[in-house]
Amino acid sequence: MPLNIAFFGTPPYAVPTLDALVGAGHEIVSVIAQPDRRSGRGKKLQSPPTIVRARELGITTRQPRAVRSGTFFNNYLALDIDVAVVVAYGRILPPEIINHPKHGSLNAHGSLLPRWRGAAPIERAIISGDKITGVSIMQMDEGLDTGDVLMMNDTEIGPDETSLDLRKRMSTMSADMVVQVLSHISTVGSSAQPEQGVRHADMLSRADSVMDFSRPANEIHNQVRGLRPWPGTSATFRGEVFKIHKTKVVDGSGAPGEVLSSKGRLIVACGSGAIEIIEAQTAGKRAMAGSVISNGNRIQKGELLK
Repeated sequence: MPLNIAFFGTPPYAVPTLDALVGAGHEIVSVIAQPDRRSGRGKKLQSPPTIVRARELGITTRQPRAVRSGTFFNNYLALDIDVAVVVAYGRILPPEIINHPKHGSLNAHGSLLPRWRGAAPIERAIISGDKITGVSIMQMDEGLDTGDVLMMNDTEIGPDETSLDLRKRMSTMSADMVVQVLSHISTVGSSAQPEQGVRHADMLSRADSVMDFSRPANEIHNQVRGLRPWPGTSATFRGEVFKIHKTKVVDGSGAPGEVLSSKGRLIVACGSGAIEIIEAQTAGKRAMAGSVISNGNRIQKGELLK
């Protein structure tokens, strides 16, 4: 049965769920996202992907600067809504908003709750070396990702999979699962989250991008792939920023940060093991293969990345 739905979501990750809801025949009363932001070299205002897609679909949009009071808050409480669906909206909603729809608000969260509650579950799972993650459809409450779980599906994380790659797969999972839950929203059961196994996925910052070559190679590799595309990972080489976009764990030993090979392959020693730098970027240049950078900059064996 078609439902009247308020959809909260901002980034590309949320778009497949919006499309799936429309495709399933539901009525999207409004798409709510964060305000337009300046981005790109020209710093032009750009609308979030969900807003762009909603306009293409002819759906009413809202981009409130405040959700706890004011015009949006009052107008939302006046809407006739069966359920709200929240996918990476990016703000904590007040209980009045969460509880207003007849069936409350559902959140599609990118982890196997209670592991990785919070803002960056996909990235933190990769950085921590998790082999498996998944999507949890949760009945929202006032806590931070603490609500009862209605559905949970897992997926393996590939050894070289980046957060960008994984996010694309999980966005499709989220879309399919939300539609399934809504198809029997009146009868779907739920389970309280266990008290054990809680971990928090703190918001990413540029401080996360700093590399420490004294750490094991696999941890550095996980950092690189977990933080791609943002905030990325970087070291210092010859006194300048050296951004590292893609790596591979290989055999090798030496002082942390020491270049072990620069002919054909750019290999750097870590606290244990080594990484091959597959793709990187020097100051003022575009991203290139590590071997090309090594040859072009005449990187020598024994030089250090810090």
